[in-house]
Amino acid sequence: MTQARVHITQGQFAAGSGHDLVISTLLGSCVSCCLWDPQARVGGMNHILLAQSSAGNQARALSGIQAMEVLINDLVKRGALRERLVAKAFGGARMISGFSDIGLQNAEFVQGFLEREGIALTTASFGGTQARNLRFWPATGRAQQKLTDATVRFVEASPPTTVGFGVELF
Repeated sequence: MTQARVHITQGQFAAGSGHDLVISTLLGSCVSCCLWDPQARVGGMNHILLAQSSAGNQARALSGIQAMEVLINDLVKRGALRERLVAKAFGGARMISGFSDIGLQNAEFVQGFLEREGIALTTASFGGTQARNLRFWPATGRAQQKLTDATVRFVEASPPTTVGFGVELF
């Protein structure tokens, strides 16, 4: 049987129910949440770049709330019930030393969102210093992660420079 592979990147999501469908992504400090309705046998995965964003529409599409709600709404359209959803979440590595830990913030966002929404988090793999290759089979809820050999890049952190509107330049 040939598998239909869909690869997603930052700000994207994919969902489906076909037994031959596998969704994949590569994560560093980003996180992905795999949601699955075991009764409807439908699921999907998102790729969250930032936990929060107050910027324009393009940046907002990369934020956590947007990524979670768009995925949940698509699953409901495909026959899932929100109250039956279960989650598996991955990512949030600290890929660059010396800067704020965006990976930790992303992981905390996903855990908090799922808790507030009453969605059980059955599997989680957050943190560390390695990127993750992730695959998810939405018809069965199976997820597989493989840590890469990528190493943390050490950077000397200098004090942030602020230029109008509170923008931190790096």
